[in-house]
Amino acid sequence: MKRFIVGAILFSQLLAASLAGAQNKVRLNWGAISGVMGAIWTAQEEGLYKKHGLDIEFIHIASTSKAIQAMLAGEIHYTTADALNSIQAVGAGADLVMFCKGINRFVFSIMAKPELKRLADLKGRKIGITRIGSSTHTAALFAVNRAGLAANEYSFLQLSEVPNILTTLLAGQIDAGALSPPTSSRAKKAGLVELLNLGTDGPEYPSTVMASTRAYVKANPDNTKRMVRALGEGLHVFKTNKTAGIRALQKYSRLTDIEVLEDAYNQYSAAFDFIPYVSRGGINTLIASLGEKDPKIRALKYEDVADMRFVAELEKEGFFKKLGQR
Repeated sequence: MKRFIVGAILFSQLLAASLAGAQNKVRLNWGAISGVMGAIWTAQEEGLYKKHGLDIEFIHIASTSKAIQAMLAGEIHYTTADALNSIQAVGAGADLVMFCKGINRFVFSIMAKPELKRLADLKGRKIGITRIGSSTHTAALFAVNRAGLAANEYSFLQLSEVPNILTTLLAGQIDAGALSPPTSSRAKKAGLVELLNLGTDGPEYPSTVMASTRAYVKANPDNTKRMVRALGEGLHVFKTNKTAGIRALQKYSRLTDIEVLEDAYNQYSAAFDFIPYVSRGGINTLIASLGEKDPKIRALKYEDVADMRFVAELEKEGFFKKLGQR
């Protein structure tokens, strides 16, 4: 990926000028069939992008690493992303920046076969993730590291989408997997064991952020501020309008089980913040952890990977406060 990133930096910078002419028409990628996309989906279903002046082309690329590659190649303008993978990309020289958060909690569960009772039981086991470099990968790494397992004491199987992890787990082809609601809710209902709930027992962690290239943001500040408005209102609607939130979850997850959908909605509505700042503490923790092995990342500061000026401007203007007064 590093080779691709370095080669794409110049291209993305040159492309920004041409993209600036296409005001208000943007390609937005959502990365996972997971309730973490709830606010993004709700904004689409409730017409909030259009309300705030954006003509959205909604795209689905199922991993952060692939989405970053697509964005650096100019194929998309904004994407959901895993913060860890984003920091690694910046450390490798990518023209990438987080401009608001999706969620500052790790709402993932490590679900396993009933015979597994604790994280240490993952030793020698196959663990399902979507892709290397995805949020599921990060969640699974957190779990095996907490269990004290070495890299040769487990294996990851890449399965592309979160629901595929559950299907493969139920088929007995893997022993455990990193799942997010509503898929984790389905897993519990099917009798699988929750070894770890990172949403409640994990650290503050910006597991999903919104990202773009700095070149695009610089050339299109109006579009980016409109995007933060739409996402901010999407967060508000999701958290305060259960009917709208569940409707969005149901459409994109393609689930009809209301018990599962309500469980997913309840977990995410509690985890989402009203004002979408990317956690400074969470990012600094990630930089410190990744920097232990990578001196380029060790030299990074929060401002090198995150630009919160649009969120700050909207907060100063009273945008989020007005949403809460409706």
